[in-house]
Formats: sequence, C-alpha cells, structure tokens
Amino acid sequence: MKRLRNYYLNLRHPQSTMERKWIFPLAIGCIISLFLLFLTTLTSPVGSPFFSLSLSLHLSPVSAASSVFVESKLHALPIPSLPSPPRFAYLISGSPGDAKMLQRTLLALYHPQNQYVVHLDLESSPDERHDLHNFVKGHPIFNKFGNVKMINKANLVTYRGPTMVANTLHAAAILLKEGGDWDWFINLSASDYPLVTQDDLLHTFSYLPRDLNFIDHTSDIGWKEFQRAKPIIVDPGLYMTKKSDVFWVTQRRSVPTAFKLFTGSAWMALSRPFIDFCIWGWDNLPRTVLMYYANFLSSPEGYFHTVICNAQEFQNTTVNSDLHFISWDNPPKQHPHFLNLNDMSRMVESNAPFARKFHPDDPVLDKIDAELLFRDRGMLVPGGWCIGSRENGTDPCLVVGNATILRPTAGAKRLQLLITSLLSGQNFRPRQCK
Repeated sequence: MKRLRNYYLNLRHPQSTMERKWIFPLAIGCIISLFLLFLTTLTSPVGSPFFSLSLSLHLSPVSAASSVFVESKLHALPIPSLPSPPRFAYLISGSPGDAKMLQRTLLALYHPQNQYVVHLDLESSPDERHDLHNFVKGHPIFNKFGNVKMINKANLVTYRGPTMVANTLHAAAILLKEGGDWDWFINLSASDYPLVTQDDLLHTFSYLPRDLNFIDHTSDIGWKEFQRAKPIIVDPGLYMTKKSDVFWVTQRRSVPTAFKLFTGSAWMALSRPFIDFCIWGWDNLPRTVLMYYANFLSSPEGYFHTVICNAQEFQNTTVNSDLHFISWDNPPKQHPHFLNLNDMSRMVESNAPFARKFHPDDPVLDKIDAELLFRDRGMLVPGGWCIGSRENGTDPCLVVGNATILRPTAGAKRLQLLITSLLSGQNFRPRQCK
C-alpha cells in the first residue's frame, strides 16, 4: 500500500509541477486580452463599424463571421441629387435708339451662369454705341464674370431681309468660340422682356432633355408661298455700309424640291447640338438653305425652321413654341401690337417666359419688374446667387454667392404648366415637322 501510495504521489507531483508551469502564462494572456479589449472599447466610437466588429468578435465569433460576410455584400444607396442647372446663351439685339432699352433687358435677363452677346445695329450713332460699350464694360458683375460680350464689328440688320439671319449666326459663332459650355441659344431683341426670373427658367429647364428645340414652325406656308417664296429679293445690307430697303427682282422662282419649306416665329430657343450643326453644316444642308434664304423676304421666319425640319437628326427634337406672349392682329400682320398695362393679366396667364413688343420705359415694364421679377430699377434680378443686402437701396446682387444655387419663384410654376402642356402627348409627338 505504501508503495502504491508513493507511486501515486510520484505520479501527481510531475502533473502538479506542469500545471503550475501553465497557470502563470495563462493568467498573463487573459490579463493582456482583457486589457486590449478595454483599449478597443475606449478608442473605437460607439456605433462605428470597427467598434461593432470588435465587440462581436469577442462575444460571438460565429455570428461575427456571419456579419462580416453579409456586410461585404451590402452597398450604400446613392443619395439622390438634383439635376445640374443648364446654361443659356443669349443674343440681345437692338436697332438705332435701342441702347437704353437694351441695357434694361440685359439687366432683367442676367445670371452669372449664362452667356450674353449684345448687338447694336451699325447705323446707331457712335455716342450710343460708346454708351452701351461703357455700360457693359463698367458693370462690376459683368466685369467679374466676363460673360457679357458686345459685338464691336456691328452688322447692318434689315428685318425684312437675310441680314438678321446672318447676325444671328454671327452671334452663335462667337458664343461657340468664346462662350464656353452652354445648352440653349435664345435670340431676343431690345423690345423683348422676360416674365420670369432666370432662376425660374434655369430651374424648369434643369429637368428637360437638352436636345429639345423650342421653335414655332409649320409647313403650311399658305400665302407666303406666293408673296415670299417665289419672289426674289436682294438685301443691300449684305454688302453696303449704309442701310436701304430690299429691292425686288422681276423674275420669280419655283418652290424648292430639294427640301421642304417651313415657316414660323423668328424668336426661338435652340439646342447647342443644333447650333453646332447650323454653324459647321457637316452635311451641307445649312449652307444650301442659307444660300436659298439669302433672297427670301423675312428669312428669319423660315431659315432655322427649314433647316431643322429637313435634317433627320433634329426633326424629332422640335417643340412647337417660341416661348413668347405676342399680341397679334387677326389675321396677323407683319408687326404685333405694343403691349401695355391692359395686357398684364394676359401675359401672366399665358405662362410664357418672354413677351414682346414693348415701348421703351412703358409703365407695364415697371409693373413686371415689381410683381414678377422683384427687381428695382437699374438693378439685376435677384436670385439664389445674390447674397447682399437691400439696405439703403443697395443691389443685393453686387455681393455674389454660389451661382449654381437657384431660388425659383411663382414664375417657375407658371412656366412648368406651359412646358407640361407643350410636351403633352397631344402637342408633342415624334415627327412634328409636317
């Protein structure tokens, strides 16, 4: 028994010695692990992926591994963003005596995002041209953004001949070369005036496909076939330094068969791709049509319309509207009525962004400024980019913020109603050029 006991004790002593050898490292390891866990909880913010992953690894290795596997397959949902605002390129043209009205229209249309070309007819007096030049160059905001250009080498423009088309193409070429990125080209005269702010217009057009062309057009030329298409006229404004009326050639011509004639309003908002096509003319159609319309009476009411509706690439991009409120005789004559205070309600109800024609300084312009544009005389139309104060009659737009921030007004809602109607299934459909 004693031997068995001694044998038993001899067997236990080595095991006890071995246990004592492992107790200390095990204790040290546990202490270090607890210390590291404590540091992890202090340095990892609550709710962070690292904190959650560390805690789950310590508490439940199986569920942690499963969690990591699932998380690797999840992706964050993209944050919806508003469409970037477009940019407009404006041509604002004036006749002799229009310099002051042209300045007012420019102030009412201005936005830092846009580009502007100003043209005053070559027949204007040197003093008038000098005053307009000083106004453009001297305005602090125009000077800051450098987005208003005056055509110094002015053109003679006779509105019954092709010189207006030539002037429009001249301005478009300048804007393509020097105007940077823009999306729509809009031609206006000094007797046009906006009925919505530029923030309203930019906001609404942000949601539109940028290949749309707003151009009033029809192939039903009616009486114009006999009175405009068949006669041949010559415009001395193309080659003379002094303006004179067009003169007529005795011989008449047939209606073209190589392309179909279209007619419509001379005022339009054309897409950048279509303007590129008109200037570059890669299939020669724009040049061929331009040569034909060089002898066409009132060619601004037919040139762009005929080009776009005979170009397969663009004929499905037309929206049949000139975006204007115009008061015509019935039947319409060559020139519309001048608008006044009696037309105010009809202008607003039309939901159009522009109206014409106006006499310079007509009281209705002050009413439009006050009620639709929120603009004081001599100032810019306020928008999201204007962050200055109105104290002491100061123009808030003299202090500039982020030019991409838009602050649309009730005018945007009116304009949206118009665009929705124009793009409805009843009004907008493929192959509108008929």
